[in-house]
Amino acid sequence: MISAGAALDSVDGYVRRVVFDSMATFGRSVQMTLAVVVFGISDVVRRQFPFRDFLSLTWFIITVTATPTVLVSVPFGVIISAQVGSLTQQVGATSVSGAAGGLGIIQQGAPMVSALLLGGAAGAAVASDLGARVLREEVDALRAMGIDPIRRLVAPRIAAMLVVAPLICFLTIIMGLATGFGIAVIVQDVAPGSFVSSFSAFTSLTDIGIAVAKSILFAFVVAVVACQRGMETKHGAIAVANSVNAAVVIGVVAAFALNLAITQLTTMFFPQRIL
Repeated sequence: MISAGAALDSVDGYVRRVVFDSMATFGRSVQMTLAVVVFGISDVVRRQFPFRDFLSLTWFIITVTATPTVLVSVPFGVIISAQVGSLTQQVGATSVSGAAGGLGIIQQGAPMVSALLLGGAAGAAVASDLGARVLREEVDALRAMGIDPIRRLVAPRIAAMLVVAPLICFLTIIMGLATGFGIAVIVQDVAPGSFVSSFSAFTSLTDIGIAVAKSILFAFVVAVVACQRGMETKHGAIAVANSVNAAVVIGVVAAFALNLAITQLTTMFFPQRIL
C-alpha cells in the first residue's frame, strides 16, 4: 500500500516536473525565435539568405495546403451561410445575412483555417523532415562544419510558412464568401444586391488586415513549434512520430489560445461599426 504522504509527494513531483519542463520548452522556443529573427535579418541584409531553399519550401507548402484549403473552405462557407441564413430568416433580417456570414469567415474562419492547415499539413511535414535529419545525424554534421542549423534549416522553413499564411487566408476568404453567396442567393432566396450591400456596410479593410495579421502570427507560432519539436527529436523507432504529434497538437492549441486573446483585444479596440 502506498501511503497518502507518498502519493502526495509523487503528484507534487509530477506537477513540478511538468511545470518546469513546460517553462524550459517555452524558454527554448523564445531562444529559437530570437535566433531566427536575428539570422533572417542579417542574412537578408548580407545577401546570404538561402533563397533557393526558401522558394523550394514555399512551393512545397503551397502544394500540400492549397487543395485542403479549398476542401475546407467550401463546406465551411456552406455551414456558416446555412446557420446564419436560418437565424436571419427566423427574425426577418435576411438583409444582413451577407454581413453576418462574411464577418464570420473573415474574422474567425480564415485565420483559423490557416493555422489548422499550416499546423496539420505543413507543420507536420517540417517536424518530420527535421526529425529525420536529426536521426540521420545531418544536424550534427552541420554543427561539425561550423554551420548553425537554425540559420541553415529553421529560418528558411519559418520564412516560407510566413509567406504562405496570407495566401491561405485570402484563398479561404474568397472560397468561403463565394460559397456563402451561392447558398444565400440560390437556396435561401436572398437578393444578391442585399447580400453584397450588407457585407460592404459591415466589413472594412481593417477586418481583412486583422485576419491576415492573425494568420501570419499563427503561422509563426506553428512554425516555431514544428521546428523546435523536429530539432529536439530523440533517438528511437517512434521518435519522429512523437515529434510530429507534439508539433501538430501544441501548435494548433497555441493558435487557438492566441486567437481567443486577439479576439478579445480586437473587440475592445476595434469595435464593429456600420459604414
